[in-house]
Amino acid sequence: MDAVVRAEADAPARREPGDTAEVRVTIGADEGSPRLEQRVVRFSPGRSLPRRDDGRDDVMYVVSGRAVLELEGQLYELAPDDGVHCAAGESFLIDNPGLDDLVVVSVLTPAGEAPARADRRVVASLGEREEEPADEHRCFRVLVAGDTGCPHVTQFVGFVQPCRAADHSHPYDEVGYILAGRGYAHVGGAAVPIARGSCFHLPPGTVHCIENAGPETMEILGVFWPAASPAVRMYQAIDRATATGP
Repeated sequence: MDAVVRAEADAPARREPGDTAEVRVTIGADEGSPRLEQRVVRFSPGRSLPRRDDGRDDVMYVVSGRAVLELEGQLYELAPDDGVHCAAGESFLIDNPGLDDLVVVSVLTPAGEAPARADRRVVASLGEREEEPADEHRCFRVLVAGDTGCPHVTQFVGFVQPCRAADHSHPYDEVGYILAGRGYAHVGGAAVPIARGSCFHLPPGTVHCIENAGPETMEILGVFWPAASPAVRMYQAIDRATATGP
């Protein structure tokens, strides 16, 4: 499998009859990602059709808008920068009572064990999560992980200062979405421009780096499977003479 970088706008939009959701599949099997499917979903005002996937978990991030998630009869308010975990086999819908769309980045992942009710956290707010360092130029906040009842998947937001990181790889499957900033994805010998709305898939072991070429902090939404820390980076198999440090 090769890495893929593409713009959200390049994915066709689809809407089921009677549904409020416009869905763009930005990364999936057709793009060489058989395990993780990334989608950008816009829920217009109103109640969406019910959703359920018996074989996959749905890990979502609220980009903009406000609404209510109805999950198995329980109500959860959604706001920008919320991470959401709907486990395989759970039924849910989105009730958007406002005037603006609710925009989410949804990633369907292989199903894990049913979350234990004792430690289950369906919605986690970015501002409530601890900031952790990755290196001197990068930090991150984990939203969905083992401590929220989802031990098999990691969802996080990374913050990258203007720099180019050293080339590296990860042992896990990853999809990402640029929330803010601009720069380049260095992968496969190419420097691909990225900006808000850019989407990418990095198969395990793919040598790459992200360069923030703008003046502001770049924000990247990432989802890993299987779960791992965003600080995990592998350098030992990479020619350090060609790696560019931050």
